[in-house]
Amino acid sequence: MITKTLKEIAALIGGTVDGENVTITGFNGIKEAKSGDLTFLADRKYLPLASHTKASAIIVSEDIGKISGPSVIFVKDPAGSFSKVVETFLKADHYVERGIHSTAVIGDEVYLGQNVSVGPCAIIQKGARIGDDTIIHGGCFIGFRTTIGANCEIYSLVTIRECCQIGDCVIIHSGAVIGADGFGFQFSGGKHAKIPQVGIVRIEDDVEIGANTTIDRARLHETVIGAGTKIDNLVQIGHNVIIGKNCLILAQAGISGSVVIEDNVVIAGQVGIAGHLTIGKGAVIAAQSGVIRDVEPGAKVFGSPAKPHIQAKRMDISLQNLPEAMRIIRDVLKRVGDLESKLKP
Repeated sequence: MITKTLKEIAALIGGTVDGENVTITGFNGIKEAKSGDLTFLADRKYLPLASHTKASAIIVSEDIGKISGPSVIFVKDPAGSFSKVVETFLKADHYVERGIHSTAVIGDEVYLGQNVSVGPCAIIQKGARIGDDTIIHGGCFIGFRTTIGANCEIYSLVTIRECCQIGDCVIIHSGAVIGADGFGFQFSGGKHAKIPQVGIVRIEDDVEIGANTTIDRARLHETVIGAGTKIDNLVQIGHNVIIGKNCLILAQAGISGSVVIEDNVVIAGQVGIAGHLTIGKGAVIAAQSGVIRDVEPGAKVFGSPAKPHIQAKRMDISLQNLPEAMRIIRDVLKRVGDLESKLKP
């Protein structure tokens, strides 16, 4: 078990300790915490919980001031500081079989940087290059001439096919497939003939890709995932898609071929985007939307087909009121009919 004193943790996050220099052995929410745990308080409305928590220490904002209860670390950003501490503990306690496992299959002309770890039954094909301090967990497949940068972690059963390029500090979770053929066919001679998919996938630095997500290789050039982009589980990204920097793509989204997604776009869960569209910088697409036309930079859209968020909300409210509106219309029509019958000679 990894332990640190409160002063050691405060030094890590640039905080100030108020109270005893307790030893921290774990983490939890402010309601669930027990003795030995560190927790945090980011919202002033939860301040009353501080005096009741069983945590040994709390990370709080500098502007809250002295509070009753356990020891405190004062910082500018409690949530961010707490995440940094948790990440530090996890790295220290992260189990990895260091070195190259005896059952790993390493092809000819493979370059492995310093401190690379390759787990059991992993396969690295001829000409692949793996950067310093990268971890390839058990059962992974790294294809011919694929390159993976430094400080990456490729979890078990990931497939990265031939000639793909992965940057530094990339995390790919179990079951993801990078570089499968794009879905390309043309109807010829009475059947669907396959169009060769000979491009690659290029993933830039600091990208995280969720479990069982699939990113197809380009037909001729590149499918690109920009630096800092985070992709959730079960996302499908088609061939020749270009995704910009620092985008967020949530679970079960599907992005068709040749879509361009500019920087800082947020795509919520179960969104579908038709092919060859452009999603402008900073746009937000709400959950379960179907996008069939370009989205302007900074726009917020919702619905199927997707439309401006405010318009979609008004339409939704109108639909909710439709039964009552129909009742009123039927009542008015009945009264008009009764009046007409009375006015007939």
